[in-house]
Amino acid sequence: MSTISNSTYEAVIGLEVHAQLLTNSKAFAAVSTQYGGEPNSQVTPLCLGHPGTLPVLNENLVRYIIKMGLATGCKVAEKSIFARKNYFYPDLPKGYQISQFDTPICYEGKIDIELEEYDKTIGVTRIHMEEDAGKSIHDQDPYHTLVDLNRAGTPLIEIVSEPDMRTPQEAYEYLTKIKQIVQYLEICDGNMEEGSLRCDANVSIRPRGQKELGTRTELKNMNSFRNVERAIQFEIERQIELVESGGEVVQQTLLWDANKLETRQMRTKEEAHDYRYFPEPDLPPVLVTKELLEDIKSELPELPNVRLKRFIDKLGLKEEDAIVLTESRYLADYYENALKLLDEPKAVANIILSEVLRVLNEESISITDFTITVERLTGLVSLKLNDKINSSAMQDIFNEMLKNESSAEELAEKMNLVQVSDSGFIEPIIEDVIENNPDEVKKYKGGKKALIGFFIGQVMKQSQGKANPQQVRELVTEKLENV
Repeated sequence: MSTISNSTYEAVIGLEVHAQLLTNSKAFAAVSTQYGGEPNSQVTPLCLGHPGTLPVLNENLVRYIIKMGLATGCKVAEKSIFARKNYFYPDLPKGYQISQFDTPICYEGKIDIELEEYDKTIGVTRIHMEEDAGKSIHDQDPYHTLVDLNRAGTPLIEIVSEPDMRTPQEAYEYLTKIKQIVQYLEICDGNMEEGSLRCDANVSIRPRGQKELGTRTELKNMNSFRNVERAIQFEIERQIELVESGGEVVQQTLLWDANKLETRQMRTKEEAHDYRYFPEPDLPPVLVTKELLEDIKSELPELPNVRLKRFIDKLGLKEEDAIVLTESRYLADYYENALKLLDEPKAVANIILSEVLRVLNEESISITDFTITVERLTGLVSLKLNDKINSSAMQDIFNEMLKNESSAEELAEKMNLVQVSDSGFIEPIIEDVIENNPDEVKKYKGGKKALIGFFIGQVMKQSQGKANPQQVRELVTEKLENV
């Protein structure tokens, strides 16, 4: 993905990110939010918009959004109200969505991002609460659009950035950081493929040095982080080409086609007044007391930037290794749980960064689905640290551990990979090698010290790889010096 390098124009990018919250029930109705249920099985009369039904606020919706607000340095409003956002769509039976308009509960925050060349702070305009709509399905019937209302009423938070981003790469890093934060807070799983994290991008261009914003377009239908980056890149280049050819950018909503790698028009963009916002009459204002705020603050976990610094300063890890280990809360937890059993930060980090991540990438799974427990993994690392196995054996045992539930020690014995450090076993082999290679001994004594590798190799071969290499080196050197 190339960076926009046009010297005449710069891009102005803002993101609107919806995070579906991990509450057990919907925002205003006591019905399950579990993903994957039978279509239209998780609905109530309220979800269906039946007259006379009244919403009841899910307390966890408030607690979760405040956690996100605190984690991003937002101010938290003592009083905020819900509003009705009115529009017609087949998957919105009520004809309106309960959201927040001019009184968001969290506002004026920031998110720090890091790129290779520089770091940057992206402003967060607001984070507000709302309910999700249902889902329209267009590809299961050739003549009809089907509607599944299981998702209708699911609690969402919308995180609206300032238009502070200038490149697709900044947008990618910002979105990645949001996913990391919501996962650390355990308020959202961050899965874009399942729709629990969704992103719309507002994109415009302007001549470099100009303060006024250009006409923006809104990009939708981006179901992965890379597609967000690609779609923004395409739209910037499209707008530049359009303006340079004498055209004008029109405010509109565009859909991203991930197969054709291009955008297509969905509709002309609505303004806020098109939604006819007005205060939700069936819900009271949300009041955040100092006691509630302090209670939620006490529940906040160690955030990723703090954990990163601790891994570097306290555990002595390299920055690049600490970044990888803290990218996911679940991976960082796995690492720290392993350290509770084996206090060897670098050795444990090495096997996770090499072997464990290799498997996760090859199988496209999360660490939560990884089959080797921390108990078994630390058992393997312990064998290596205690010179009971060599590096090659360690990898062989690791690969075998993926296939069964045996311990590393059991597999080392079964696979005949345990190193022998008994000098009574090693010394006779060394003596035999020295006796059978007089020419090499003479050359070694004559100054060709590099031949030490030859003798070690011969001993390792005769011991079938069982001898401890470090002990072999020491004993071979001693024997040769005394020949």
